[in-house]
Amino acid sequence: MIYGAMKLSIGNGLKLAFRPWVEGLENIPAHGPAILASNHLSFSDSFFLPAVLDRKVTFIAKSEYFTTPGVKGKLTAAFFKGVGQLPVDRSGARGAGEAAVRAGIEVIESGGLFGIYPEGTRSPDGRLYRGKPGGLARVALATGAPVIPVAMIDTEKIQPPGKVMPKLMRPGIRIGKPLDFSRYHGMDGDRFILRSVTDEVMYEIMKLSGQEYVDIYATVAKRQIADEAKRRAEEKRAGGESGTQG
Repeated sequence: MIYGAMKLSIGNGLKLAFRPWVEGLENIPAHGPAILASNHLSFSDSFFLPAVLDRKVTFIAKSEYFTTPGVKGKLTAAFFKGVGQLPVDRSGARGAGEAAVRAGIEVIESGGLFGIYPEGTRSPDGRLYRGKPGGLARVALATGAPVIPVAMIDTEKIQPPGKVMPKLMRPGIRIGKPLDFSRYHGMDGDRFILRSVTDEVMYEIMKLSGQEYVDIYATVAKRQIADEAKRRAEEKRAGGESGTQG
């Protein structure tokens, strides 16, 4: 009921304000479980995709969004629950990966749509990065649910990092045909199979999105970008100190 109210208010508001275009809606099943595997360009991806679907889609979110104390924390938790976000406890031996798998299997077994970002984090520069072989492939192979590749387009341009006010422009969503991995059912313990399944999904996302593919993890790319920014700042600081001394 909360999800429905949120969809009417936030979802309809997003559609009216940003007018997202959609291709491939017919690839979303009217009933039954499926995994929606999407690229990840913006925080808003988890709102634009549900806004254009008739069915509820459940994404995972870090549990801190649901456990922050105070009035603000309660409002934040209510908001994330209302838009279909599922809390994932990142503690424990295998952290968020194991929790994401359990959460995904529960959604699929209940006959729902499970949304996941195989890259594991937002792209730092708009390119498509290597998919992590844990959550997506393990849920698909453990449940036999079809995987539907999804490409979010231009959502990173609506609210770039550091910008408070979003830009009013039309994002796009391309939904591909379901991928069947039933031939690997029950082989979720084989890391080579997990990698093969993940790479096949990422290839389909790349074709849908038109993004340049980078064969490293986005988390590694973010670290490299941060290290490069730090190096440049240190060089600039050193140059300034040298000029002052001169």
